[in-house]
Amino acid sequence: MSWTRGVRTVLAVCVLLLTGSVGCGSGAEDEPETRASTTPVGRLLDTTDEEGRRYREVDGARAPEVGIEVQPESDGGWDVRLTVRDFRFSPPGTEARAVAGRGVAHLFLDGDLVTRLRGPEHHLAARLVPRGTHQVTARLYADDGTVWAADGEPVESTADITASELEPTEATGPEGIEEQGPPAGTMGR
Repeated sequence: MSWTRGVRTVLAVCVLLLTGSVGCGSGAEDEPETRASTTPVGRLLDTTDEEGRRYREVDGARAPEVGIEVQPESDGGWDVRLTVRDFRFSPPGTEARAVAGRGVAHLFLDGDLVTRLRGPEHHLAARLVPRGTHQVTARLYADDGTVWAADGEPVESTADITASELEPTEATGPEGIEEQGPPAGTMGR
């Protein structure tokens, strides 16, 4: 009888613990999940980016990758498209911690931060890109603000773009200013 009562007591304690945050058993089933949530990803380096954010070194075989393509648009702006490998963008409100292959991209124009991206596309307004040749860089960051790095270098990609003045068209005058006239069909009235 006392052995049965002891087993019942242990089972009752296990049921109570299971309704809380701890379970019964050796804990082996919970270890991988616990380890993944508390162990930092990669190794923090002393190297920092221009904003003072530390590099987070990951093994080159597991490091995320980013590519960048920039195409001119008819409005004078530029469409930026990122392609990523072994990386996924985090949605707004994501906890500020490093998770392997996850985070945001920072978009730079000539080394100045333009925006933080939570997706692969962005339209770069023409007013941000003066005449001349410029560099557009996409760099990947973990959600805790560290820079993803491989072999001591940030995971990033850069594209050169050249902006020129808009050519005058039939609708514009010599200085590129739209010419205003009377509404169509009102001439000579």
